[in-house]
Amino acid sequence: MRKIRLFIASSLDGYIARISGEVDWLFTDQDYGYTEFFDQIDTVLIGSKTYHQMLGFGEYPYKGKKGFVFSNPLQGKTDNNVEFVGGDLKGFINTLRQSSGGDIWLVGGGQIIHYFLIHSLIDQLILSIHPIILGDGIPLIWKDRSVETLLELKDVRTYESGLLQVTYNFKSKPRDAS
Repeated sequence: MRKIRLFIASSLDGYIARISGEVDWLFTDQDYGYTEFFDQIDTVLIGSKTYHQMLGFGEYPYKGKKGFVFSNPLQGKTDNNVEFVGGDLKGFINTLRQSSGGDIWLVGGGQIIHYFLIHSLIDQLILSIHPIILGDGIPLIWKDRSVETLLELKDVRTYESGLLQVTYNFKSKPRDAS
């Protein structure tokens, strides 16, 4: 079965973007394991808001990868980069996981990450923690007891820039949170 991996960055206080969606605070001075990770995946999953925000940054960054954007209003449509999916997301994700191929990257944003967390659909988290406190923004994890999940630490990398990258495998929910 294909693994769904969340490779994402956050501020030290747990925000993945400013309230506006801007990510101007992210380090871009080196690769931070991105190329190695990108070579292991062949499919990207993106929330609709995140997808439309990223189009404003310039060229679509995931060329050569199969892309799906979660959007009920655009369900069934395609553009030059992705296919839009909606409706029974759990069914779609389970079918995708059973298909052949490499790992699947859950790109974000916050709403779709929350959905994947409450439905236990993430296998691995690779979190790059930037040494900055934003004070406000879009949280990586919404305050919701139903996302409580046990994680197993797999790797920790530190960088001279102060960035800390931790890799966790998702184990299980400690109790039924449904």
